[in-house]
Parts: sequence; structure tokens; C-alpha cells
Amino acid sequence: MECLATPIAGLFELISPSQGDERGAFRRSWCRDAFGNAGIEFAPVQASLSENFACHTLRGMHFQVGPAVEQKLVRCLRGQIFDVALDLRADSATCGQYWAVTLSADTGNALFIPRGCAHGFLTLCDAALLEYLIDVPYSPAHARGCRWDDPAFAIAWPATPTMISERDRHWPDYA
Repeated sequence: MECLATPIAGLFELISPSQGDERGAFRRSWCRDAFGNAGIEFAPVQASLSENFACHTLRGMHFQVGPAVEQKLVRCLRGQIFDVALDLRADSATCGQYWAVTLSADTGNALFIPRGCAHGFLTLCDAALLEYLIDVPYSPAHARGCRWDDPAFAIAWPATPTMISERDRHWPDYA
């Protein structure tokens, strides 16, 4: 497993080559040692799945505050998504900047999102399935978000969402 640093501190794209033969394939999805060697402290306590039925479904931009602020590892298990992490850390040199990557079940890459970053994604196919490994339990009382199309961030989404929840549609501008 390779942990590739991005321009946003603490945000990593993970590459895990597939080993295969006539039986199928095997790929590492998380490795404590690889994370430790990259300086990432991460001990997942919760795993969640996000099933998305339609192409161009948007979820985000989500984050947690207070004692529920979280780190997470996101991987696409079926299909393909445009995955975005947005740095909201006031003391960060990249505050207000985002990083985006296409996550695909075919490539098996993943994105590790540090505390203080919002997260969202747009599905690029029907029937996309994601897995999240999270280091703190989800707390609805600490859930927050900002609008996916907030002009302050100017995220360059590859398509206009056709499916988005009322909650995600109505998050306030972050400023």
C-alpha cells in the first residue's frame, strides 16, 4: 500500500495494487503499518457503506464538529465517484482549498481525509457503492455541512448533480 501526500496537509490518496490470478484478486484495504510509516495516526472504530443508485448523485459537503470531529478513509467498492476533500482548518495554509480525485472500484484507490476537512462526492455511474472507515462514532448532533456549490470554494465538479438531498441542497454558504 502506498500513501501519496496531496497539497493539503494530512490528506492522502492510497494506492493498493491488486494481486490476481485465475481465482480472482486480492487487495489490501487498510494497513496500520503503511499508515504509520506515512505518519498517519488512524484507528478506525466504525465502518459504513454508502449505496447510491443513480449517476450524478451528490452527497456533501459533510463534516463533524466538537468531540465528534473525525478522520475517515473512503473507498469506492463498486463503480466510480468524483471524491472531494475541502480543508476547513482555520490554521491551515490550505484553508478553503479542495482536493479531488476519482475513486474507482477498478483501480482500488482510496482517500484518507483528516480532521477538519469536509467531504463530498458525485457518483459517475449508476449503482456506486462506497465504504467508509471512521475513527469516531457518528454523532448527528455534531453533523455539519457547507453547500457543494459554495462560490467561496469553486469546486470544479465534473457534472451537475441530478440527485441531491434537501439537507445537502440547503447547507449554508461556509463564510
